[in-house]
Amino acid sequence: MRDVRVVLIGGTSNTGKSTVAEAVAERLGFEHRSTDGLARHPGRPWRTPEHEVPPHVAEHYGTLTTDELVASVLAHYERLRPRIEELITDRAQAGSPGLVLEGSALWPAWVGRLTVPRTAAVWLTADDTVVRDRVRAAGRYEEATAGERRLMDRFLDRTVRYQELMVDAVEALDLARVDVGGRTVAELADAALAAVGLQERPSR
Repeated sequence: MRDVRVVLIGGTSNTGKSTVAEAVAERLGFEHRSTDGLARHPGRPWRTPEHEVPPHVAEHYGTLTTDELVASVLAHYERLRPRIEELITDRAQAGSPGLVLEGSALWPAWVGRLTVPRTAAVWLTADDTVVRDRVRAAGRYEEATAGERRLMDRFLDRTVRYQELMVDAVEALDLARVDVGGRTVAELADAALAAVGLQERPSR
C-alpha cells in the first residue's frame, strides 16, 4: 500500500465529499477536515431551522451572473490556497497524523502541480440531476418562496458550471475521479481509496 499521509477529496457542492471523506478517514484512522473550516465563501443561500440567509448572501446570488459567481468562488479559493498548501505540507510529513481533507477549494489545476510527498487526491462528480435534487431537498424547494427558489437556482447554476470546469481540468491532467452514481457511502469510500492506490479496486 502507498505511504500516504494526506488524502484530498475535491468536487463541487452536494456531491457527498464530507460524507465520503468521513468514511475514508475512519477506514484509515486519519483526521477528517473540510476546507470550509479555513474560510467559507458566502455559503448556501437557503434557510434551515437554525439559519437564515444573510442579506449579503442573498445579494451575492441574486445579482451576479453564473460566470461572475464562478469567478468569485474561484478567486476565493485562490486566496485560500496558501493556507491549504501549508496544511497539506505540514500533515504530509513523516510521522504526522494522517489527514483526509475535503472541499470544493481543492481545485485540480493547482492540486495536480503539488509536489508534496505522501499525498493523494481524488475528485467526486455527480450527474447534474443528482446535484439539483440534493440542493432542492436541502433547501426544501417545494416549500420555498419564489425569491428563495431563485437563489437556490442561481446556486445550482454556479454549482453545475463549476463542475463542468472542474471535470475539464481533472481530465486534462489525468487525475483520479469517482462518479457517485447510485453507490452507497461504503462503495464510494472503496472507490475513492482504490482511485488513489490505497486499496485494490473492488471486483464487479
